[in-house]
Amino acid sequence: MADDASLLNPAPLLQPGSTCWRVETADRLALFIDNDEAFDALKAILLSARKSIWILAWVFDPLTRLDPDRVKKSRDPAHVDRIGLLLRRQAALNPGLDVRILVWDMPLPIAASQLFGPHRGQVFFAGSRVKYRLDDTLPASACHHQKVVVVDGSVALVSGGDIGVDRWDTTQHLDNDPRRRLPTGHHYPARHEVAALVDGKAAEALGDLFIARWEKASGETLAQPDKPDEAPWPDYLVPNLRNVKLGICRTQPGWRGDPEINETMLMHLASIKAARRLIYLENQYLTSPIIVEALAERLAEPDGPEVVTVGPAHSPSYFDQMTMDSARTAAINHLREVDVHGRFSAFSARTPKGAAIIVHSKVAIMDDWMARLGSANLNNRSIGLDTECDIAFEGRDEATRAAVRAFLGRLIGHFLDHETETVLETYDREGGLAATINALDRKGGEPRRLAPVPIRPLTGVQQFIADWSLGDALCPDDAWRPWGRRKRLKRDIQRLMEPLGGSRRLPRHLRL
Repeated sequence: MADDASLLNPAPLLQPGSTCWRVETADRLALFIDNDEAFDALKAILLSARKSIWILAWVFDPLTRLDPDRVKKSRDPAHVDRIGLLLRRQAALNPGLDVRILVWDMPLPIAASQLFGPHRGQVFFAGSRVKYRLDDTLPASACHHQKVVVVDGSVALVSGGDIGVDRWDTTQHLDNDPRRRLPTGHHYPARHEVAALVDGKAAEALGDLFIARWEKASGETLAQPDKPDEAPWPDYLVPNLRNVKLGICRTQPGWRGDPEINETMLMHLASIKAARRLIYLENQYLTSPIIVEALAERLAEPDGPEVVTVGPAHSPSYFDQMTMDSARTAAINHLREVDVHGRFSAFSARTPKGAAIIVHSKVAIMDDWMARLGSANLNNRSIGLDTECDIAFEGRDEATRAAVRAFLGRLIGHFLDHETETVLETYDREGGLAATINALDRKGGEPRRLAPVPIRPLTGVQQFIADWSLGDALCPDDAWRPWGRRKRLKRDIQRLMEPLGGSRRLPRHLRL
């Protein structure tokens, strides 16, 4: 990704009130690949907390192990490893420590798929000093999907992953890792997540997000805690960046007086429009027709950017396999159909022996000047129906661009079992990311680690599901009325494509 004058200092994308909520400074920012890294940092800041521990979660399971690779006995009082025990112990030993957990009050069928972790938390923390609450302040069709932990109002972990019993994995994604074990004793498949730790004013802003959510859910007004002299940043952790401007992007549905907030969508559209050489999207879902059409417009340009996506081979649940997988296949098919210049590539991540990795991360990288991560998927729900929280930063100087470049190289390298430097050197030599992946992912007789997504024609039922975005509502009004959803998608695509300068070509299933 060699420097190019046309890529340096593009117009700022982070615009408060439009593409983001706020822009605040992170004194330090560290990027984590997979929860082996993220949970180590999480455990360190929880143990260092003196004033407050505030957690926003889609799912929270008190039996989640944070350090299974180093702690053999999770119930060892001297080395407590299950997060529920750790939080109860911290709250009991520090009477002045305010510990609060706000979790989406998910319907029972979804809770069952998560081993009833959120509801188990209510029992687990009963009678303790930990304040645990299920948040039911959204319409029945929507979910609270933000994943944020704020400690002492001065350091925050932002993630696309959850604090759940099947979320921990290493960057090796081994086929048979005995540490990936549920409390039942069963093993779970390899999983990929991305997270970041920030401090300074950026962390304080994420604390404000928690305060607003807690007041909405409980009616109780909180105040920011008194800041410690030093943020509880882990001693071992070297930040990737210092003093970086960080944008916080949200999604919030319009509901019962709350305004509709689409910052995550607007940031995606602005960054897709601004990319010059590369659009890299690593996401659990790529299904939103609005996002897909923005990508299609760039692929139609003779000199537009390369578009590379990495996702799962299939979803873990049967419901998502029928709904989201059908829509993802339709999206990939459409992008291939319009890719007349040969710049689109879609890959699925695999273990060393070729098994599917659950790619649950939500990452976007544009050239070497913008990176974002957080909870928002590239589906309808995440741009209009659910609550989401992403963070983004721009490469306004050489150090930040180098960090974005290194992050991309490390992400690709961890999938392919290559060092970051090897990936970046190959990228510069090959001139494209897909060419780099194909060059490095060829070991005699071994399965591909980033396998090209095969061409898959949809069945009639799958096409019907994709055409009507079943299981992927755009807003509360159309959650139970797919015909309204389809009309809104047509209208929004035509309206939102105008600023992109595109021809507003609709996907085949949305054309009149």
